[in-house]
Amino acid sequence: MSATPKRRFDAKAFLNSPGMARKIVEFRPGQAIYSQGEAADTVLYIQEGSVKLSVLSPAGKEAVVGVLGRDEFFGEGALAGQPVRLSTATAMIASKILVVPKQHMIRLPHQQHALSDRFIAHMLARNNRLEEDLVDQLFNASEKRLARTLLLLARYGKPEGPRRVLPKISQEVLAEMVGTTRSRVNFFMNKFRKLGFIEYNGGLKVHHALLSIVLHDSHPDPAVPD
Repeated sequence: MSATPKRRFDAKAFLNSPGMARKIVEFRPGQAIYSQGEAADTVLYIQEGSVKLSVLSPAGKEAVVGVLGRDEFFGEGALAGQPVRLSTATAMIASKILVVPKQHMIRLPHQQHALSDRFIAHMLARNNRLEEDLVDQLFNASEKRLARTLLLLARYGKPEGPRRVLPKISQEVLAEMVGTTRSRVNFFMNKFRKLGFIEYNGGLKVHHALLSIVLHDSHPDPAVPD
């Protein structure tokens, strides 16, 4: 007997639950959705667009910790008791964001048990991704980290299938996400293009063959001119 297929989390059903208060806000490219240090009193959901999450150190250095796309939640640290935002969320392109007050999200599990269970599973999967990112940052060479980042941005392995054309993203942002320099990103992007793993044609397209870089054992980064 075949196993019962695992049900995907239905974000739209979750957010349309009775009594769920929410509003939709539109943001321009480059506009801050919330800033690091602000009160964490809402949970947000990307209806359309793309959002960059970044952290600013006390010394003023910015690091990109994630790029999210349509149908993804962010700001969920509010549900874990975070009093303030630990990062800054910025719209990368014109984006439509659904904003839900924290108290409504906290109350929903008591009203919609099946949906809330899948929401928790959704968040746990997100946390697993963050742990994988940390391991990737600690142990893998920058070429492999860049390849993995591009595949994640292209949503390879997602149930809804990949999006081969990525939202507009600069090499500077990619360098911040990967934890390397722009010159290294430029070097490896040119290498990936020559190998046919990516292409530029009205946007950045990622091919499944790029996965071969991720699956290969890492080697020390080659010397790349600055």
